[in-house]
Amino acid sequence: MGGPVEKRKPKGPSTDELLDVIDLKDFAQHAVTRTFPKNTIVVTEGDRTDSLYIIISGRVKIYVSDEKGKEIVLNESGPGEYFGEMVLDEGPRSASVMTLEPTQFLIIPKEDFAEFVKKSPEFALHLILKLIKRVRALTNDVKSLALMDVYGRVARMLLDLAVERDGKLVIEKKPTQQEMAGRVAASREMVSRILTDLTTGGYIQVERDRILIAKALPRAW
Repeated sequence: MGGPVEKRKPKGPSTDELLDVIDLKDFAQHAVTRTFPKNTIVVTEGDRTDSLYIIISGRVKIYVSDEKGKEIVLNESGPGEYFGEMVLDEGPRSASVMTLEPTQFLIIPKEDFAEFVKKSPEFALHLILKLIKRVRALTNDVKSLALMDVYGRVARMLLDLAVERDGKLVIEKKPTQQEMAGRVAASREMVSRILTDLTTGGYIQVERDRILIAKALPRAW
């Protein structure tokens, strides 16, 4: 077992990554509000791109999959975050999006969104910075898949999901082992084994609805 994995404060959405839904709704005259139940596929990878989706309430997962149904989760998003900004190039959807709980969206047609970008240099810069951040995150994900073993990917995922609460790192709304497996491109059995080993070693405490990171995770297992 190697040295400890450094504890990092998670990268939740900062204020400048969130859209002011009210202001944008006033501008986008053709926008509509829709609510989808839990486990609904909102958009499918490869579909025609024609709208921007802003999450008003609820939570979604963004993922890619193959013809056999194997999934890799790219991200999870919540209120104020958005997806579909690549609508501007009129290409197909690059990923699928599914609701993790009942979720309400403001759906803005491509034409309204393009016009808003043209007339708002501040938002255009915001969009560029968001896309840069996404490229950096995807680069790190590719690096993890290529260079880290399964344990390393699980440890990184746990730290990325955790939030600081009273000086402790806590993963709230604990994902299922299958969801974790999708995020790290591993089998559910392997993820279960790693979580069990970390629990036995006193590194994490798995509770009903959350996971507590009790001490620095080892760099290797």
